[in-house]
Amino acid sequence: MSKNLEPGFWDSARKHLIRYGGSFEPAIIERAAGSFVYDADDRPILDFTSGQMSALLGHAHPRIVSTVSRQVERAAHLFSGMLSRPVVELAERLAALAPGLDRVLLLSTGAESNEAAIRMAKLVTGKHEIVAFSKSWHGMTGAAASATYSAGRKGYGPAAVGSLAIPAPNSFRPRFRNADGSLDWLTELNDAFDMIDSQSTGSLAAFVAEPILSSGGILELPQGYLAALHQKCRERGMLLILDEAQTGIGRTGDMFAFQKDGVTPDILTLSKTIGAGLPLSAVMTTAEIEEAAHDKGFLFYTTHVSDPLPAAVGVAVLDVVEEEKLVDRAQRLGAKLFEGLSRLKQRYECVGDVRGRGLLLGVEIVKDGKVPNHELGAAIAAEAFRRGLSMNIVKLPGMGGVFRIAPPLTISEEDLGLGLRIISESIEAGLAANASLTGIAAE
Repeated sequence: MSKNLEPGFWDSARKHLIRYGGSFEPAIIERAAGSFVYDADDRPILDFTSGQMSALLGHAHPRIVSTVSRQVERAAHLFSGMLSRPVVELAERLAALAPGLDRVLLLSTGAESNEAAIRMAKLVTGKHEIVAFSKSWHGMTGAAASATYSAGRKGYGPAAVGSLAIPAPNSFRPRFRNADGSLDWLTELNDAFDMIDSQSTGSLAAFVAEPILSSGGILELPQGYLAALHQKCRERGMLLILDEAQTGIGRTGDMFAFQKDGVTPDILTLSKTIGAGLPLSAVMTTAEIEEAAHDKGFLFYTTHVSDPLPAAVGVAVLDVVEEEKLVDRAQRLGAKLFEGLSRLKQRYECVGDVRGRGLLLGVEIVKDGKVPNHELGAAIAAEAFRRGLSMNIVKLPGMGGVFRIAPPLTISEEDLGLGLRIISESIEAGLAANASLTGIAAE
């Protein structure tokens, strides 16, 4: 019998754990190394989502292990009013990577960094309305949850006053079309801001956006969109906050996704990738905005602000990314992965779309062209896990099941090929099972 079926483990889990979304995978994970996690049978499972899209360098990277070991002996946590060398070094390193965003605040999670960014934007502008995309995900706390529209809005009472949304641009399912059928994103954006202007009470503080909406189904902002959005914000005295939790630190083939568009935000938030799997996030902004916030008494005093242990890890992450040329690697391997997934799209009608950038790609599962097919998507995901591949699938109203594929930047080409092979086999098995069920229903 598989050790993953250990009754005591699952009985205890059912008895004592609060369920926080979705279901747990049918395996007990004992360890992780490189691009794989290993279950209780020591079966390798290829991690195509870098944990929770965070293990940028894979699992148990030697530099991260040694950094944690060394730093925890020196200082892991300090009084929040104290500073250590890793904190100042990481701030300096990040500022050098994003010219103009010279001031840095180090925190723990993506939601926390977005809370701080929104709080700063409200204080500096003296306004309170926050606009986000309709398929956004910025966190599960307070203001961040109020700016999250892809899930989790029902049943929790009122969102923050002044929470507004515009449609997320979707090139696969365009709301506004050019003559050739492609997405007319500029007309869509103009229409969206006409609606925002009609709803606003005159207190627009900021727009918070992901350059690629990940939980929203890997929706990449079209070329030119970010610049136009920035201009919309300028015209209204709003700040532009970019949430690069998943796109930052090289994953898209640029150090930051916004660099492709040549648009520097007023505030940038980082998390997930900067900590390589450990809880670390950052808020970056201009000296002008930071000075204005400080003059107005900006307060974001939390237990783990400026902790030395995660800061040291962040420095190690930047070192490895630079030394191993992982930004270029994400671009090169991302092109190979995109090509491989595109071949699957040509082969299987159920693969409606392949999209994304670098090593952050999405595969949308459909039927009859563009009709959502969540059932087949779930079957493919379950089959892939049985075959030793972990992929995350998001299910959104009006969209097919979308696989989010984001392997570590350190993944080997051999393991990339293994993942593509398992996806193909899982699609075949899912389609066969679906045809079998359809046949039984017809009888």
